[in-house]
Amino acid sequence: MNDPASSRRSNPIPQAPSARPLPHQRLLAYQVALRFVAAVHAAAIRDAHLRDQALRAATSACLNTAEGAARVSRADRSRSFGIARAEACEAAAAVEIAAAAGFTAAADLPLVLAQADHLVALLTGLITR
Repeated sequence: MNDPASSRRSNPIPQAPSARPLPHQRLLAYQVALRFVAAVHAAAIRDAHLRDQALRAATSACLNTAEGAARVSRADRSRSFGIARAEACEAAAAVEIAAAAGFTAAADLPLVLAQADHLVALLTGLITR
């Protein structure tokens, strides 16, 4: 009775209509956070522990930015954006440490820091509104 072909035909994950984006998808800070995660990943940190720390912090910054966009109360939004800001700083510091220790190319650092600076600035503005 279980037909493998029929399970491939139907998509079990519902697709959101493209005409109505989720709250985080409309937020510039979230778009910058995505670019920040990509820049941290592209830094290709060779030390496994430091790479894991940097990627976890960058991912957390992105996720908390999305969470803050979905929160309703000002206090909840500010809390999520504040956490995202701290995580972005932690991820940037991890890449700086990796560059200083020779675990990543120094040439990768300017892009990571530029993305981090842009994200932190946007999140700071969102925290204070």
